[in-house]
Amino acid sequence: MGASLPEARGVSPMKVDRRLLRRAHAVRGPLALAVALGAAGGIVMVLQAYLLSLVVSRVFLDGQALGGVLPLLAVFLGLSLLRAGLTWVAEAAADRVANWVKHDLRARLAAHLLALGPAYARGERTGELANTAVEGIEALDAYFRQYLPQLALAALVPLTVLLFVFPLDWVSGLVLLLTAPLIPVFMILIGSLAESLTRRQWTSLSRMSAHFLDVLQGLTTLKLFGRSREQFRIIAQISDQFRDATMGVLRVTFLSALVLEMVATISTAVVAVQIGLRLLYGGLTFQQGFFVLLLAPEFYLPLRMLGARFHAGMQGVAAAQRIFEVLETPVFGGLDLDSEPSAAPAGEVQRESASPPPVRFDLCFSDIHYAYDGGQRPALNGLSFDLPHGESVVLVGPSGAGKSTAAYLLLRFIEPDRGTITVGGRPLRALSAAAWREQVAWVPQEPYLFHGTVAENIRLARPDASLDEVARAARQASADGFIEALPQGYDSLVGERGARFSGGEAQRIALARAFLKDAPLLILDEATANLDPEIEALVQEAMARLLSGRTALIIAHRLSTVYRASRIVVLDRGRLAEEGTHAGLMRKGGLYRQLVGAYGAGGTS
Repeated sequence: MGASLPEARGVSPMKVDRRLLRRAHAVRGPLALAVALGAAGGIVMVLQAYLLSLVVSRVFLDGQALGGVLPLLAVFLGLSLLRAGLTWVAEAAADRVANWVKHDLRARLAAHLLALGPAYARGERTGELANTAVEGIEALDAYFRQYLPQLALAALVPLTVLLFVFPLDWVSGLVLLLTAPLIPVFMILIGSLAESLTRRQWTSLSRMSAHFLDVLQGLTTLKLFGRSREQFRIIAQISDQFRDATMGVLRVTFLSALVLEMVATISTAVVAVQIGLRLLYGGLTFQQGFFVLLLAPEFYLPLRMLGARFHAGMQGVAAAQRIFEVLETPVFGGLDLDSEPSAAPAGEVQRESASPPPVRFDLCFSDIHYAYDGGQRPALNGLSFDLPHGESVVLVGPSGAGKSTAAYLLLRFIEPDRGTITVGGRPLRALSAAAWREQVAWVPQEPYLFHGTVAENIRLARPDASLDEVARAARQASADGFIEALPQGYDSLVGERGARFSGGEAQRIALARAFLKDAPLLILDEATANLDPEIEALVQEAMARLLSGRTALIIAHRLSTVYRASRIVVLDRGRLAEEGTHAGLMRKGGLYRQLVGAYGAGGTS
């Protein structure tokens, strides 16, 4: 059965902002440096305006020649170089902040997805998750590189200008102070609309990415059934939705830029008009008026830039909302890997303990309940059975009976809602999940092969294994014959998802992984499904060698596996229906006998 977890919890935009600021706090040094240098650049800009006003006043009013103002021009040039250097270093510091946060979030997201396991991934669309992990985190670049430093500069630079303007001309300072809030007010009014449109755009992009990847992965099947051309229309429709959402965001962005430019221009004009009138009536000197007039556009510039960078950062916030939804999906029965560790309340079992794994693997499922989709889709309803040390138990049952869910629980991909799984008399959840998985080898029905060499794919079970150990594991899995026939042997490349290998070859590589890991507990999800008789015989022989002396839980889909089992556990609707040997269960004439009849007719479970 396919496994899925409940949908990720919603994360409010305000909470997203707080969590993004927490990430920025971890690199507050470079961020503070970027803001401080930006503020220093504002002070240098004021000094440049003062020098320029002084030069113009001396040349045009006092009639000085070039030689008289040359020292001032030299200082002006030096300040220009200093301002450029400050801007460059500030941008480099902001770049470091953005890169660190992206690297940290990408590592956390990848680790969290691995911790959630395939039970979560199967309930999500691969293309959407890939888009979140790649494009989503990359979209945060503008938020940390541009928007966050500009948020501080939008307050610091105008205050710096006012500190210089008020002592010289309190009237112009008052005009600047009263008109400045108009830009943030209009930005907030338009920003609320832009935020909702940006979320819609990001949702459309995620949907398009998910559907496009699904179509690519299933293109062969679609071709076989003659349905590939129908996907052209669906992809075109989703692309049109994304285009409409993008154009909506651009319309609001251009509208916002127009409004902010208009407000800044009108405000600058008001300053210029009142300065001109006061110059006309002698209420202000030329040099003072020109100095204030030069500062007026620079006063509004940080506020206008904040408006522009607000729209650039909104896509990052929309992507971060989905990123934090994934990060807040509970792992190991509620443990959030993204949060700081805390002590367990008194009387509760401390999870993820560092205690060593048990010596004996006597497993016991006691009244286990589990439901997917937040309790809406029950999978196990009071399941209880034992798996003694050194024995093999075969799980059978109709589709949806809970076989795969039992395996996921044993692999610690999910935790039971109620009930207890014990190993050697100790609760399984009291053991470290990472240490526990070192004791477990899992051979799924459809093993995943990565793009890499054959040796690298087998070493997935034990990365430090030597080539001799890899070859020995391949021989035990009856995989050495076809591997050595490859052009580069163990160094031959395997295509993504095992594109260059048959199903039987992929299964034998998966068995080689299990041999290499040499774990005391095995979980086998019918490794002989969909194989021709000759290859099935090889895989069955390899499985017999693998099971020798190990505790094993086998999910059976084929009669050959069921016949050889010494103990069979039959599940029905998440409960134990019956258990025993093949002959004994056949004599009972219950559910197992019906399943055997279905198997014989070509059915699978």
